[in-house]
Amino acid sequence: MNFPSRLIEDAVSEISKLPGIGKKTALRLALHLLKKDVNTTQTLTEALTALRTQTTYCLKCHNISDATLCRICTSVNRNQTLICLVQDTRDVLAIENTGQFTGLYHVLGGIISPLMGIGPNNLNIDSLVKRIAESQESDTPVQEVIMALSPTMEGDTTAFYLQKKLAQFGIKMSTIARGIPIGNELEYADEITLGRSILSRTDYK
Repeated sequence: MNFPSRLIEDAVSEISKLPGIGKKTALRLALHLLKKDVNTTQTLTEALTALRTQTTYCLKCHNISDATLCRICTSVNRNQTLICLVQDTRDVLAIENTGQFTGLYHVLGGIISPLMGIGPNNLNIDSLVKRIAESQESDTPVQEVIMALSPTMEGDTTAFYLQKKLAQFGIKMSTIARGIPIGNELEYADEITLGRSILSRTDYK
């Protein structure tokens, strides 16, 4: 790809390093910014710089935050007795977008995967145990932990480990339901999903 300017080439090169963005898309974005006024580009630059230099992680749940504790952990409207375990921040965003969950979260930072060299010590499990232990001495002890992990072998391995790890507290352990997506034909469902849907059947109302 030939560029009319080295500056354009440099911009395209950097933008195309972002996931899912090729050279052509990067060129369109670069030309779009070039057409805008300088303030637009400066605002974008400042936002990205602030994102990289000021973003931190919540000391309590490990979710991305711009303060010591995130907005969810400090909200008085959240159910303090319910914790949902997720793999990363993207899962928090996905669940929050449903508007159906009002409890707290705990971001593990991954799942146990021996093939990838990820063990329990590489995840935010010790802080979870400490968090639940401390809650038992408070006015709002954790009563239930929901494991919202990927329905994969690694996800199931992580859930099994966590169940054993948290058994000492005697709290309720649950997992998100797994079934047939709405709008899908039954014949196209894989055997594992279909089997779990039958085992996790609910009353028809």
